[in-house]
Amino acid sequence: MRSLIFEPFSGASGDMIVGGLIGLGVDESELCEIIESVVDVTVSVGTANKCGIEATDVHIQTHDDKNNRKYADLIDTVKAAALPAEVEKSALGVFRLIGETESRVHGKTLEELHFHEVGQDDALADVIGSCYAIHKIKADHIFCTPVNVGGGNVKAAHGTFPVPAPATLEILKGSGLDIYSSGERELLTPTGAAILAYFAEPVDRLPMGKILETGYGAGDADIEIPNVLRTMLMDVTGELSRDSIEVLETNVDDVTGEVLGNLFDKLMEAGAKDVAITPTTMKKGRSGHIIQVIAKPEDSTRIAGELMRQTGTLGVRVIPTKHRFIADRRMDSATIAIADKEYKVAVKIAQDKSGEILHISAEYEDCRRVSDITGLPLKEVMRRTEESAWKKYKDL
Repeated sequence: MRSLIFEPFSGASGDMIVGGLIGLGVDESELCEIIESVVDVTVSVGTANKCGIEATDVHIQTHDDKNNRKYADLIDTVKAAALPAEVEKSALGVFRLIGETESRVHGKTLEELHFHEVGQDDALADVIGSCYAIHKIKADHIFCTPVNVGGGNVKAAHGTFPVPAPATLEILKGSGLDIYSSGERELLTPTGAAILAYFAEPVDRLPMGKILETGYGAGDADIEIPNVLRTMLMDVTGELSRDSIEVLETNVDDVTGEVLGNLFDKLMEAGAKDVAITPTTMKKGRSGHIIQVIAKPEDSTRIAGELMRQTGTLGVRVIPTKHRFIADRRMDSATIAIADKEYKVAVKIAQDKSGEILHISAEYEDCRRVSDITGLPLKEVMRRTEESAWKKYKDL
């Protein structure tokens, strides 16, 4: 599986991302032409040596440094650019992420916001150039290893702040990207953070596979470590996806079965990924239940509150986990013949990142419908459906 990897051990900015992608083989002349046709800038591409590493050095020269824009202006500029549909969609998505972040940080609506650093021509060029180059790479998956955000303080339009800057921090909060701090200057810009957050799936290390190509995008500063963003194209094999979760747990000994049955539905509605309720024996021989809930970290507080409201428990334990391995899932269909009539049944396909199928399961509601129509036992409909699906993929 062809995968694009970002390794921001020295942070990331928009021009570093563009440079790293040119280093992977994206045509620089074509990319410069696209950027300059949309934004009033001049793009130059050269090389720079960073602590002995030769990297692609992209410079965006602006002709008007005071063109702060409103959110609607950014959107209009992108839509008027006649970009390929998938590039336009991605650029709008990145700016939507930036806009919603700025809105939360400054307590203003999108319509009221004036963008400063991220509204300049160079930021607009970085986003459009990065989106265009990423789509030219044609990767099946995009991954990002832990991001070095830097350290110290950074001057912004609204004052001096500790690194990461407020907008960068807010973007990272919802991204799932792992971060750490090393150095005494800002290494991750809001634009760089938004591009990585929009496109990349976080991983804590390089996935298993073969390296096809490497590239380096140069940062502006000269620091103790190579100020470059390393990019790679890899043929990833046999790798499972990961996501970050927390396990919420509590014990209850005075809750009825009816309440527990309702609790399951309420917790799933609140965003739980899964719920397990296990009978147990508690102190003084009382019967009780252990309730375990798998949740995304950002949903834990809300789900814990719902757990307390529904059961009356006075405390919920949070068991942190680094991540969990998950199979990539997608829906398809299989056809089965019963009494000379064919029925199409939905199936769920679980596979790893290389596309190897790990499991196929027939969808219950479709199988029950076919069972009701034909009179064939439900378990037999499910068996035939899964057998048909396995045969279908084996024959491909």
